[in-house]
Amino acid sequence: MVGFAKSKEVFLKTFLELPEGIPSEDTINRMFSSIDSIQFETCFIEWVNSISDLTKGQIIAIDGKTIRGAKSHGKKSPIHMVSAWACESNLVLGQIKTAEKSNEITAIPQLLDILDLSGQTVTIDAMGTQKEITEKIIKNDANYILAVKANQAHLLENIKDEFKFAKQLDINVHQDLGHGRIETRTCSVITDFKFIESQNDWRDLASIIRVESVREFKNSNKETEKATRYYISNLEDKANVFQTSIRSHWAVENKLHWTLDVSFGEDASRKRNKNAVQNYSVLLKIALNLLKNEKTEKQGVKGKRLKASWDNQYLLKVLKIKV
Repeated sequence: MVGFAKSKEVFLKTFLELPEGIPSEDTINRMFSSIDSIQFETCFIEWVNSISDLTKGQIIAIDGKTIRGAKSHGKKSPIHMVSAWACESNLVLGQIKTAEKSNEITAIPQLLDILDLSGQTVTIDAMGTQKEITEKIIKNDANYILAVKANQAHLLENIKDEFKFAKQLDINVHQDLGHGRIETRTCSVITDFKFIESQNDWRDLASIIRVESVREFKNSNKETEKATRYYISNLEDKANVFQTSIRSHWAVENKLHWTLDVSFGEDASRKRNKNAVQNYSVLLKIALNLLKNEKTEKQGVKGKRLKASWDNQYLLKVLKIKV
């Protein structure tokens, strides 16, 4: 940061007052460590609300990511961020810091409380499949599609029984070809339950979904991969809609977590003093939101970021600053 600022000092002085010149590395570190992270995250969410006009009915994927570079003395990283990603708008809506992955159960309700999710559909991996979370989502006038795994063993067993004996299924088959493989996903939906006990405990439960995927590899000796996943939802949509919605959830991995690591090197960052990790994470998400939604440059985030470092006019366009 200091090197960049010094090389751009003349340019920066066109809209910043820098009476003492460019701050030192220690000064910038102290600043990142000292900012009230809760207040900074609140400001971030307010800023996102001011620049976004979310279309109703889009997928809001909630998922966590451990910032691995924050570990110290060989211990695992104490920083785990739970973020909400608007899949259609390509925006990070907000984040909550937790001590570790298991704390996502308590962090997700906090995140739901601070976001305006009215009319949207929230998708969460199995960690967030909790009755209290479905209550919170419905209370916020949103919908849910939640993965079901062994952490809800009784529910999972009942869902499997439903699909074993069901006579009426709505089915959609989708096939993807690319990267040397063929993936076939079969989505099946049941809305008339017989074996799910106490279904009313899951707020407004209306559909159970099964997605069976078969991945075959062309020109390779690699064995065919098969997987079956189950979901619950308060929506009564067709199988083709659930197919698209469930697939959209993985944008949080590909467009958010992967991009933060590859384009911004988040996992390589060694920041860990006081609030530095949390505040820097917010800053990266601000940059990501700006770059994702700059549409004139037809290249990826990494290329846009590089161009912004070279081209002052493009940087101003990304930042939406008029000088």
